Parts: sequence; C-alpha cells; structure tokens
Amino acid sequence: MKQELEGKIAIVTGASRGIGRAIALNLAAAGANIVAVYQQNKTMVDELAQEIEPLGRVCLAVKADVAVEDEVNALVDQTMSQFGRVDILINNAGITKDGLIMRMKSEDWHNVLNVNLSGMFYATKAVTKPMFKQRSGKIVFVTSIIGTIGNAGQSNYSAAKAGVIGFMKSAAKEFASRGIQVNAVAPGFIDTDMTKKLPDDVKTAYMEQIPLKRFGRVEDVAEVVRFLSSEKADYITGQVIHVNGGLYM
Repeated sequence: MKQELEGKIAIVTGASRGIGRAIALNLAAAGANIVAVYQQNKTMVDELAQEIEPLGRVCLAVKADVAVEDEVNALVDQTMSQFGRVDILINNAGITKDGLIMRMKSEDWHNVLNVNLSGMFYATKAVTKPMFKQRSGKIVFVTSIIGTIGNAGQSNYSAAKAGVIGFMKSAAKEFASRGIQVNAVAPGFIDTDMTKKLPDDVKTAYMEQIPLKRFGRVEDVAEVVRFLSSEKADYITGQVIHVNGGLYM
C-alpha cells in the first residue's frame, strides 16, 4: 500500500530535537525523504538519521543557520542537487531569549526575530523557485500559542510568532495560484526540553488553565503537520491549526 507521502522530499528546519525531530520522524514514516536542518548538534541529527534509514528513507543532514540567508539558499541548493525537487518545507527552527521588556537587551530582541521570523522568510523564499516550477508544494510554519495570546517576559518571541502568522497568510495568498498550500501549526505547552526547564509551580499554574489537564506531546504536533503536508489537506491554506489542549479557543 502506497504511503501518503511516498517519495516526497521534505525540508525540516530545527530537526535535531523536540518538535522538529518528531516531525521529521513522522514524515519519514509516511514515506518522505528528509532534509534535516540543524545548526549545532550533529550528533542528535545523526541519531535521527539512524532512526529514519530503517524506514527505507533517506535522511540528509544539512548544517545551516536559518538566520543567514546565504546558508538557507545553500541548503535548498544542496537539496535540489541531491533530490531534484522540494515538496514540503517545515519552518520549525526557533529560539527563545526571555526577559521583561524594560530589561531586554536589543541583541536578544534581534536574535529571536532573526531566527524565528526572518529565518522563516529566507527558507520560504528559497523554496519558491522549485515549488513554483513544480506547481505544487506544502509549506507549514510552526508558530506558537504565544504569538496569539502573548506572554509576560516573552515579548520578542511573541512578536516573532505573531509575525509568522501574518507572513504565512500573505504567502498563502501569493502561492495559491501555483498549487502551493501554506499553513501554520500553533502548539500550546508541549512537553519538550524548553518546558522541562520551567519551575514546578509555573508548570502547575499552566496545567490548571489547560482544559485537557496535560501538556501536549511532540507527536500531537507532528501528526497535524503530517496531515497539512499531505494531499488530504489540498483544500486547506492560510490557516492556523491550534494544538493546545483547549488553552486557547
């Protein structure tokens, strides 16, 4: 039986851990070959490749800083050289540099905006040429509930993730005539390394606000991304799918 993403080529930024890693594994299980983009931890990407290869899929590890446009262009060029096409782009890479506005360093503001917003612009722009030529493609942005509701101490992250939503909607309108669907997934509080660092009292306070009374799993997000990357979502574009246990409705 043919898998839903059989033979597709998927670029996943921030693939070394957390949500990005789960997405890469999920897409590979659905039949896609993966371009796993990382910035620092090659060991973790090599471990990811070892899990993907038994599935009969290729996992190409590419080192790139998504905040540097030339490096993003180079990773897309490398993908085209290896596979000859790009079918799916998962804009997932992101960082946090938290702090109250009155104390936030300008450097921390710019770094978060550069990675979390400009990086997604660079990657999206870089895949337009192959996807426009193919007249097909799926682009999925991983934004955040914080881009919708805001959060004290995360003004830079919130601004970037809100910007991603606006950018996604504009791209969806621009790319629709080329047969390309563009959507976003907005995770709530997901059980990752990032949330594990939160103090217990903070985690308890957040948990009390979630109707489903648990943090999400990375697989919860990855399943939605896989759906949006497939032909099953051909009539969905410009949408934000919230995966947050009911925290924001």
